[in-house]
Amino acid sequence: QVQFVESGGGSVQPGGSLRLSCAASGSRVSIYVMNWYRQAPGKQRELVAIITSGGITNYADSVKGRFFIYRDNAKDTVYLQMNSLKSEDTAVYYCNAVAGGIVVGSWGQGTQVTVSS
Repeated sequence: QVQFVESGGGSVQPGGSLRLSCAASGSRVSIYVMNWYRQAPGKQRELVAIITSGGITNYADSVKGRFFIYRDNAKDTVYLQMNSLKSEDTAVYYCNAVAGGIVVGSWGQGTQVTVSS
């Protein structure tokens, strides 16, 4: 089963930027749709960004124009560039692979992003 390790989170002020990384093991990510999710305290996990195997991307309305997902298939890694961060972006961020609409990987530990002044 494909597994993921997320990294790159941290604490930033509003307006700041972070780049998250999602490193895969156990399978090549190039064949999958790859998603970034986030879960804020007391809230359900939500889908933030999608990238298909062909590089087509889509985003939640709340992050459109500020977050950018891209992948490096040679490194089996997917990235999430987050700009103009807001306090409401504070959450634990996770990645996973999707095939046929079903999550196929194990959930990692996630990486904490805290946006606060």
